[in-house]
Amino acid sequence: MISIRKYLDGGLAEPEPATPQPRNRRGAGDLLPLAMEAYRAALSEMGRCSVDACAATGTALEKVLVGAADGLALNVTADALAQTGASARQQLREWGRDTARHYQQKAGEVKEMLLAMAQTAESVGERDQRCARQMHDVTAQLRQIASLEDLTQMRSSIEKSAADLKSSIDRMTAEGKAVLDALQAKVTTFQVKLEEAEQTASCDALTRLHSRLCVENQLEQRIAAAVPFCVAILDINGFKAVNDTHGHLVGAEVLKQFATELRSACRSSDLVGRWGGDEFIVLLDCGMAQAQAQIERVSRWVCGNYVVEGIAGALKLSVEASIGLAEFAPLETLKQLLDRADAAMYRKKPAGRGETTDAGEREIARSAAR
Repeated sequence: MISIRKYLDGGLAEPEPATPQPRNRRGAGDLLPLAMEAYRAALSEMGRCSVDACAATGTALEKVLVGAADGLALNVTADALAQTGASARQQLREWGRDTARHYQQKAGEVKEMLLAMAQTAESVGERDQRCARQMHDVTAQLRQIASLEDLTQMRSSIEKSAADLKSSIDRMTAEGKAVLDALQAKVTTFQVKLEEAEQTASCDALTRLHSRLCVENQLEQRIAAAVPFCVAILDINGFKAVNDTHGHLVGAEVLKQFATELRSACRSSDLVGRWGGDEFIVLLDCGMAQAQAQIERVSRWVCGNYVVEGIAGALKLSVEASIGLAEFAPLETLKQLLDRADAAMYRKKPAGRGETTDAGEREIARSAAR
């Protein structure tokens, strides 16, 4: 067998004695392109998974790994492969450390919030104890006044006790308001941070559509409520050819533009999300008849020519999508519903999931050339 490194360097060693191979077994020359394609796909998928794991730190890693995968498509040598592997390992280690620090910071913020609430409760307790002592002093003074016989002295003592009582109440009110205002300010700060974190978790980093997790939660809520709704899954035809021909950065731009058009074509009541890769999902709160009419309109809107910026300038790409639609049936699980929508979409693919026909590839090439 020829070593992969020698194969990549372009030098062939003296042939080794041939060994019998099982029938239909691939040779090194056949396996290498498949291995490289799998390696590039793994790099890109690791980037996407890092965004799902932590959107705050994963976006930068995704960009680096996708760029590395594109670089291997242009320069496949032993040195390039070694450099990519070393760089990927370093980036993954840094992402791991950054993600750990990120979650430590979030845990620290929660701890800080809990401490603020505990300190507020302690402060209120101390205030109440001071007020109780002051009330006790006023009560003692009133008892002393009751034993007096001189009206003038009694009146003077009553006025002094009333003034002390008013001062105590005013101080209690002011201290209580200050404590509550401080707690409210801290709660407001943490509420803003929580809303930002929720927004990050519910939003796809690339397309700014709803994330898969967000859509799944909404689907589960509707299934639990047993309300009528439909699900549409959209898959861009021949998207792999776009990535292979023009690179992942162009592919990412196609996804962003497609997401923008999809969101524009859908109604405000429709929930639009990125399901993963080149798949999108639309949740429609209506029956099948109305959903079919809406999806037909969406299909006409989102399919067609897209202009994206490539390395050599503007590219005109013809983008088509297969759409599968399914209506929720009573007692149906989320997986069963999505499987039906996925199967409906798959039946409309020109040549199977993730593949493209030769005609489709030629159309993309012609459009790019124009």
